[in-house]
Amino acid sequence: MIWSIIVGLVVGLLARAIKPGADSMGWILTIILGMVGASVGGFIASALGIHTDGGIGGLIISVIGAIIVLFIYELIAGRTRR
Repeated sequence: MIWSIIVGLVVGLLARAIKPGADSMGWILTIILGMVGASVGGFIASALGIHTDGGIGGLIISVIGAIIVLFIYELIAGRTRR
């Protein structure tokens, strides 16, 4: 459980650093972003037939998934702010 939180934080921070723009989310949302992004990235990788056994490949797939989730989050959050 603690490992998932640490990996979620790292993936969330990397996704927020790579994607341009201001993201107003705290530590908890960043961890959740990373954990959900890792799940989304794993699902996309398995759908495409890409097999990663963790390591750098898994991290890259997780960050890509987190960036996708971050775009969706901004679409939803942008609509509720207006």
